[in-house]
Amino acid sequence: MTAKTKKQLAMLGILVGIFVATMFVSRGEGPAGGAPPPSNRAGAQAGAAGATPQVADVKLELLNAEHEELSEPQRNLFVFKPQAPPPPPPRPVEAPRPVDIAPPVPSGPPPPPPIPLKFIGVLERPGQPGKVAILSDGRGGTFYAEEGQTVLGQYRVLKIGAESAELSYVDGRGRQTLRLSGQ
Repeated sequence: MTAKTKKQLAMLGILVGIFVATMFVSRGEGPAGGAPPPSNRAGAQAGAAGATPQVADVKLELLNAEHEELSEPQRNLFVFKPQAPPPPPPRPVEAPRPVDIAPPVPSGPPPPPPIPLKFIGVLERPGQPGKVAILSDGRGGTFYAEEGQTVLGQYRVLKIGAESAELSYVDGRGRQTLRLSGQ
């Protein structure tokens, strides 16, 4: 039995219980099948003592007496009044005038394009110091380089880490860190 079916059966049980309780109340029977329970405390105490409940004195002659006239109602819910005009808008606060600033002019030559190589691994040779970076150009070419060596004649390997390699152009521009990527 699934959780949804269990929830549906529980809801059905609750609804049947509510229906049965409603039937008992509508017949005028309590849950025990006897007379309905008293509706207030005074009736419950009087019924428990076996004495007759006291009846309040009803003054019927007041119904025929003259009463003063009611005043005219002050508010009619069915008559609409025109809407009050909105308050005047707040006065605008004068902001200081901005100084005309020209857009920044780029200084110097544009930065070099990003290095198109991918760092795909590190090779450590036992017994020899240093690490070898394994680089790919994305077209099937694989290159191996140690720190300080150049790749493709235009990129220099500056630093090799466990998960990244730092390269730059041979002239020192465009320093870029390549993260380890699987290929």
